[in-house]
Amino acid sequence: MSAVALFTAAAAGHALRARELQPDDVPGLQRFFDDNPAYFLAVHGEPAHATEAQQEFDDVPPAGMAYRRRWLLAFEDADGRLVGMASLVEDFLAAEVWHIGLFVVATSLHGLGVAPALYATMEAWMRDRGARWIRLGAVQGYARAERFWWRQGYVEVRQRLGVAMGRRVNDLRVMVKPLGEAGVADYLARVARDNPGAP
Repeated sequence: MSAVALFTAAAAGHALRARELQPDDVPGLQRFFDDNPAYFLAVHGEPAHATEAQQEFDDVPPAGMAYRRRWLLAFEDADGRLVGMASLVEDFLAAEVWHIGLFVVATSLHGLGVAPALYATMEAWMRDRGARWIRLGAVQGYARAERFWWRQGYVEVRQRLGVAMGRRVNDLRVMVKPLGEAGVADYLARVARDNPGAP
């Protein structure tokens, strides 16, 4: 298990560190998913499957979608307890574009300011690694998540309709946040598939 911290964050009195998840972390990640089902219930319509954590390790972008590297991050408290995780894709679809596949913070920490503080530190880490834009897909109707991403400065660029996720079929908002001077128009010039109306 890697003990090297990628970055640290101070959030609402909590000292948190981020490290890269390793294959032997699968059981612990599965326990975290099982203990914090809110995301899965809202998005998939059911709790995390017994193989959910392993699928996170095995998942890669579809063929034809270029990327440099996937990152699976663990967020741990001072006692080494897993209190959050994120899956990120570096240089996804185009250079300098990062994608957030999943960002989950323990339910017990919701409403305490931990998620925004942790996100801000993670965003700064991505920027330091060369990110100029960050994209993600937010499920329409999952109000807590939608509000969170709006507040972090993301804007909708298009929608993807009828995406099967677990027991649900969801509509997604494709959202983008420019970092620095390059704007949304610059992003859409690079990532044509995210233009409104693109196939």
